[in-house]
Amino acid sequence: MTKRVIRTDQAPAPFQGAPYSQGIAHGGFVFVSGQLGVDPGGSMVEGGIAEQTEQVMQNLSAILEAAGTSLANVVKATIFLVDLGDFQAMNEVYGRHMGDDPPARATFQVAALPSGALVEIEVIAAEG
Repeated sequence: MTKRVIRTDQAPAPFQGAPYSQGIAHGGFVFVSGQLGVDPGGSMVEGGIAEQTEQVMQNLSAILEAAGTSLANVVKATIFLVDLGDFQAMNEVYGRHMGDDPPARATFQVAALPSGALVEIEVIAAEG
């Protein structure tokens, strides 16, 4: 099996030209790199944790759609927060997008994220 690189203009390009792909499809799964609250043009959205989480979810959705799958097929999510005090606000937005059968998940507090981001989320989804 060979890996398939996923790329869409509907989500931001790799951060500052870093050597990673938006997503990789392999072995029946799509692995999506961590997404920040950055719009497809590369600018951090204005506002706080809710606005950033909304943009993150839009980015994840766009990458998954480019791979031929969707948020409904996410089986694992990893969330990085600069402040666990933002957990509830992030969780409300995340929950609206993940529906009634949410994936397995882990959430961590981290010291910092690129560009002053408050949240980063990466996911693994089943293909199609």
